[in-house]
Parts: sequence; C-alpha cells; structure tokens
Amino acid sequence: QPSRAGARFVVRETGAVVSEPVVRSETSSASGLLTLPPLALYVHLPWCVRKCPYCDFNSHEARGALPFDGYVDALIADLEQDLPLVWGRTIGSVFFGGGTPSLFPPETIDRFLQAASSRLRLAPGLEITLETNPGTAEHGRFEHYLAAGVNRLSFGVQSFDDGCLQRLGRIHDSAQAESAIKLAQDAGYSNFNIDLMYALPQQTLAMAEHDIECALALQPTHLSHYQLTLEPNTVFAAKPPADIPDEDGAWDIQEHCQRLIADAGFDHYEVSAYAKPGMQCAHNRNYWLFGDYLGIGAGAHGKLTLPANDGILRRWKLKHPAAYMANAASDARIGGDEWLDASRRPFDFMLNALRLTDGFALSLFEARTGLSRAAIANELQAAIAREWIAIDGDHVRPTELGQRF
Repeated sequence: QPSRAGARFVVRETGAVVSEPVVRSETSSASGLLTLPPLALYVHLPWCVRKCPYCDFNSHEARGALPFDGYVDALIADLEQDLPLVWGRTIGSVFFGGGTPSLFPPETIDRFLQAASSRLRLAPGLEITLETNPGTAEHGRFEHYLAAGVNRLSFGVQSFDDGCLQRLGRIHDSAQAESAIKLAQDAGYSNFNIDLMYALPQQTLAMAEHDIECALALQPTHLSHYQLTLEPNTVFAAKPPADIPDEDGAWDIQEHCQRLIADAGFDHYEVSAYAKPGMQCAHNRNYWLFGDYLGIGAGAHGKLTLPANDGILRRWKLKHPAAYMANAASDARIGGDEWLDASRRPFDFMLNALRLTDGFALSLFEARTGLSRAAIANELQAAIAREWIAIDGDHVRPTELGQRF
C-alpha cells in the first residue's frame, strides 16, 4: 500500500495485529469452534448529487446544503454505541461507501478518522478506501483526502463513452473521469480502483473494448467490471431502457473484456474484480471470506462474531439519513438485529466465498462458521457432481462452469 505520509491521525501502539482468541459456540455442530475472524469498518455516506436510475443502494439525492458536520457527529455517536461489540479487536480496513462519499469535504473524513482512531485499534498501514464520483472532484481535494489517511480511491466511472454515461444518468462525462483520476495521481495516489459496467444500453463490443482500453491507460491497480442488471425498485426496473445487449451479446462482451484485462497483467480473483499482483481489495476480500465488519451510518449493515453470545450477529441501521441522525446516540438508530443460527451459516458463507476464483479452505469454513465440514458434505458432493466445484485436499474452488453460476 502507498505511504500514508502526512496523515494527521495516529494509529495506537496497541494497534498491532494480534492473535484473536478461539471461542466455543453452543450452536456449533461437530467442530464446536467459532473463531474470531478479521474485522473491518464500513462507513456509509448516503447522499448523491442525483440518484442513478439503475442504483438500488441506500442513496438519497442531495437537496440544498448537506449537514456534513451533523452527519459526522452522528457517525461518531453511532460508533460509540457499537463499541462494546468490538472491544479489543483490531480494524484491518476502512471503507467509505455511498452514496457519494467524495461529496464530503476532506476535513470531515479526517475528523471521523481521528475519532475512530481514538476509539478503535487500527492496524498499522491499514487500507482506507473512499468511493469517488468523478463529477464531484475538485482541484486540490485529493491531497487533502490523502493527508486525512485515505490511501485508496474507488472511482465510479462506469463508462468512458459519453452516450453510455448519459443513458446511465451519470453526472460526469469521459473527460471529467479522466481528469479526476489524473488529479488524484498528481496528488500522490497510485492505489485506486476503476468501476466499469458492461452490457449497457446501445453498447457494442467495440464500445466495451474502448472502455477497457481507456481504463487501462490510466494505470489503475484494480478494476471492477460488472454487468448492468435491472434491480428491483429502481427506475430501470420500472422502465427498462431500450437496446440492452441480449445474453449472447453480454457474454461476448464479458469474455472479450476478460481477455483484455488478463493480457494487461490483472488477476481475475473474484466474479467482477481484477487486481494487479498484491493489490486485491483487502476490505472486499474480508467480506468474501466471511470476515466481520462493523457497519456505521444510515442503512449500513454489519456482521459480527460475538464470543459472549457464542453467535454471529447481523445488524443494520435506519436507512433514512434524517431518522438515523436523530437517533444516532441511542438504540433507536438500529434498523434491525438478526442472529445467524447454524442452519443459515453455510449458505451465507458460500454466498460470499464462492465468488472468489481461487475458492477457500474447508478449515476456514469450520473456523468462520463453527460447523464441521461434515455438515455440508451432501451439498459439496452435489456441487461436484454438477461440475460446479472441485476439491483438492482441504481446498474448494469453483470450476469455470461454477463461476457462471
């Protein structure tokens, strides 16, 4: 990871990575051991300049001046309420998602990170990512994010074709996207992701190839390349755009672009994620390997392994920013809690881990779920029979066919 020289918050000396204890779970089956996994921090910043018609995230169109300081106050209050769930544990990564986090001035990000570092153990040199909309970039801002401690950016470009961007309802054009990324590089960023979508309305194979070429020319360390889907409760679901490539057309684009990205030296390590060697997204890998994450902010979700309760808790916060801010200092901020019992854990683990092209170790399944591999023996054999997975000793990986599923 790049140096965080100039960062104004200080990681505690106690923030060194330590061995986490193994705890016994009464809900476990054969193995009976539920091991504390790595812990990440997700921070949701919910506003956008405009809601994109394909977006089903918890994002809200900004109307008038946004309450940046008041929202950071709420984030800190929310974090303090959740601290008893994570006492003594080390945060391995931080991710500011949205919405459009780059709407928030760097000093507000700095203030939250200062507050977080005084309340949590932050691992030295941890990855801290901020999602960025090229249409909100301003000259001089990126170096201030870097000084605040943000050492990785994720640019929501989606396409370098102006017609595609207009049809997607994006607020930037291709020139602004290229300019924003170059401004970040000039400010000192070398570690950044570019989000691209494919199978867009009226997109041809040549247009999709052009998007990849433009992205690669900017020398990102990471690419996210995923197909446009019409999610429920979005404008596109209610009024699908015309001329979306059919399944065969989308597959041709996917296959061709995957070759281009591989030829450029990127490892295809997850369904939609590609990285230069050593530059995989640590935060997302923690999700995919069924790690823990503390979710702070309006609509944020978390998943925590709790030794005192011998269980796994999923918690989410109130979705609407105003309701969240009004209740951030009390339990009323919680949108819901759900204990993940033993019957649910195999599905939730596989939903994440089977996204990784290299798969996972069965010993990791046992440690993260508290279940024996015997608990999923029938399902594993059925998947092998369908040629969806292969098992080599302790290791399970999806086959090329399995990755399609």
